[in-house]
Amino acid sequence: MQPHPRVFTAFQQEVADWRLWAGRTVVLGFAAIAGLTVVAFTWLTEHALHLFSVLDAQAWWAPLLWTPACTAAIVWLTRRFAPGAAGSGIPQVMAALTPEVPPAARGLFVSLRLALAKALLTAWGLLAGLSLGREGPSVQIAAGVMHHARRWLPKDSRVSEHGLLLAGGAAGIAAAFNTPLGGVMFAIEELSRRPEQRSSGLLLAAIVLSGLMAVSVYGNTTYFGVIRIDNLSVALLLPGLLVTVCCGLAGGLFARLLVVSLSGSSADVFTRFRQSAPVRFAAACGLAVAVLGVVSQSDTYGSGYGHTRAMLEGHGDTAPLYVLLKFIATWITTWAGVPAGIFAPSLAIGGALGNDIALLTGYVNAPTLIALGMAGFLAAVTQAPMTSFIIVMEMVDGHGLVLSLMASALVASGVSRLVSAPLYASLSALQLRRLPPETPP
Repeated sequence: MQPHPRVFTAFQQEVADWRLWAGRTVVLGFAAIAGLTVVAFTWLTEHALHLFSVLDAQAWWAPLLWTPACTAAIVWLTRRFAPGAAGSGIPQVMAALTPEVPPAARGLFVSLRLALAKALLTAWGLLAGLSLGREGPSVQIAAGVMHHARRWLPKDSRVSEHGLLLAGGAAGIAAAFNTPLGGVMFAIEELSRRPEQRSSGLLLAAIVLSGLMAVSVYGNTTYFGVIRIDNLSVALLLPGLLVTVCCGLAGGLFARLLVVSLSGSSADVFTRFRQSAPVRFAAACGLAVAVLGVVSQSDTYGSGYGHTRAMLEGHGDTAPLYVLLKFIATWITTWAGVPAGIFAPSLAIGGALGNDIALLTGYVNAPTLIALGMAGFLAAVTQAPMTSFIIVMEMVDGHGLVLSLMASALVASGVSRLVSAPLYASLSALQLRRLPPETPP
């Protein structure tokens, strides 16, 4: 049987077009580099937090001096040399993806220089014991690496600059959480603005490849192990609903606080202090974080991953006020103006809230409510429910909880929308204010 002429012609064109294959090679090569860059960044942040833990263990009072000094230095360096590195990193990538931003201005939000600054300053923040995560910064770092690929693409390449940024941002999530599927969903739900980008097989392959770089280094294991799930019954309904609603309200409040604090729209004394003396304000925030760490017996320092894992394994002692203290510590850290993500602290807060409700209601399988709390609070903060539930499902190997996690994320996100505007969209609009006056917003 002879092949159809159109099929033969299409195959011939596919093979003969060297620009097409050169572009694919460049995109996939930079995707692998982006994934390995995030892996290296992960290693750096973990060792930085370990060094802080050693310092804290040797002298409980040392963070009262060390953390404020480091916070002030980080903010000074960020404002002086890399203002685009401040904050999470996700709003910067969203701003760079805004169609109205001209190509020449995208370097304000993503670049190799900003990626390097983001990695070093975020790691320093964990070395200082600040309450922050590395996942948001991973998005900006990977996007900066992928954005650089445009210089190596052949002329008339079909891969757009927007596509590279989209793939890079999603690759950061995939590699940071070791969850390739979560990275794909993040691209669709949070970053993608154009339908044609959502169906690009090459860009989806780049996202998955970046995530596989983390799998190749850390192994095909879940970050928090496998949680124990008893047979689900109607007994989960009331405590699960309570966790979901509480996470929706608390996450919405957290997002609203961040938007109001970072926008500077309030006329209170703290906002005026932040605007007039940002470095001294950062030092005061660092001191507040250190005090909270001392009060919580070091529980609120860092990302919160260790605390969350201990809770899921059933041998973590949760302080009664951990949720409140971690909530405040993360808010103050972000308010200080340091490069800092909020994904990991959000997972820690939501997980602790689920654990508290398990104790309050006497629900016997606490890890189930902890997982629901993680998905619910993260969805409430980001208002990206599908991304949140997939990330948590992959991190705890919670396939038996798929429907419960999905419901928790969707309801919590809906409750959050009653309290706050979308966090990252609001912060992205603030990033656009940094455009030069002659550049359209």
